[in-house]
Amino acid sequence: MVGLGFLVALEVAARHYGLPGPIASQAREVIFAPASGFLLYASMGLMMVVLTWRQRFIAMGTAIGIDLVILLVRWVADAPVTHGHPFGNGALWVILGCAVIAVTRRTGRERVLLLKGVGLGLLLVTGRKTGDTWLLITSKTRPLVLDQYVATADHALGNPSWLVGRLVRSTGSFGEVFLDSVYTQLAVAAVVVALYQLRNVAAERRFPSHHLVRTFLVIGLLGPAIYMIYPVVGPVFAYGADGGHWAVADLWPDTTTPLGTPHHMPFDGFTPRNCMPSLHTAWATTIFIHSRKGPRYLRYAGAFWLVATLAATLGFGYHYGIDIITGVIFTLTIETALRSLERGWDRSGTQLVAYGTAVFAAILVAARWLPTQMAAHPWVFGPLLVLAMVSVIYGYVRTTRQWDPKPVPAPRAELRPELV
Repeated sequence: MVGLGFLVALEVAARHYGLPGPIASQAREVIFAPASGFLLYASMGLMMVVLTWRQRFIAMGTAIGIDLVILLVRWVADAPVTHGHPFGNGALWVILGCAVIAVTRRTGRERVLLLKGVGLGLLLVTGRKTGDTWLLITSKTRPLVLDQYVATADHALGNPSWLVGRLVRSTGSFGEVFLDSVYTQLAVAAVVVALYQLRNVAAERRFPSHHLVRTFLVIGLLGPAIYMIYPVVGPVFAYGADGGHWAVADLWPDTTTPLGTPHHMPFDGFTPRNCMPSLHTAWATTIFIHSRKGPRYLRYAGAFWLVATLAATLGFGYHYGIDIITGVIFTLTIETALRSLERGWDRSGTQLVAYGTAVFAAILVAARWLPTQMAAHPWVFGPLLVLAMVSVIYGYVRTTRQWDPKPVPAPRAELRPELV
């Protein structure tokens, strides 16, 4: 009920600014071309963890068949898809159909399990729509941005976005297209890891107490709220050609920002204020964390997706270096809190959540109120920023290792004397 109330409130807020809310956007994709067909099929994949293999094949075949019929209707009606993907409606229909089957044809635990699967699939797509609506609201309600403060403070880290931006541009169109595909399909990568974590749900008839999707959704819920407090658009907009006449100057990525006294700066009414912290970094960090207990190929894939996402995040000029640091701290703090909720709060979990929150807030305050000092003393503040992030990482690793179950040693066979 709390989630539904939040969605309704966000829908009302979006309508107030003349924008489509998450509920309306999702309902529209039942018929019209979805924004991401890959995401809808990934969501259906999450829902299918509660189904048997026979039911999975039927569900997949039904989704593909519905998409083919809708594609044929669009072709006959001469209504080509100009925005979004020409597929994905079938996956959404199957998810909604399973909800109807759960209510009308299932009872008891089987109904609950199927509804949980449907809810898991819908949460992923609704979470994406909620995030998009949040970002639109930030652009309408926060006319002034803090980019000059963050860009000045980023001198302490050596302006990594400018450096990586030049490196990515040197790779040409291939590197840019490759990184863009990694950046835009982050949710699909998360689903791959989640499917591994949830692979035994159909057999055990229950969900694990903690998995990647929970962290993913909480990050998407809390992150945009911080954007409302700390609006930043990113170097490619504030200091690049993409910002148009709103930009300070066309500097990114060739010329670093000159040092001076930062000020609030007005910006357009449609660019999302979605930098501090970097949620793409947060989500990629979540994928990395949850892939650590998987097989080798999954661990390699999680590490690759993290590195590639960081390269795209900085290389496309969407974020500053401080955004990356706060994104990592943000993730580890949320992950610790969720794991503590699962296993019960103890002293180590409470201390780490409090410490991560304090470090996160301290970096935001420093970037806002001490940016010129940070830029003037990079050999002091740069290592301090990195050390702050490393300290949270170390605390998370040490704490969670204590929580992990210890392997039980195999019983040793007792030696018995033999008759000679």
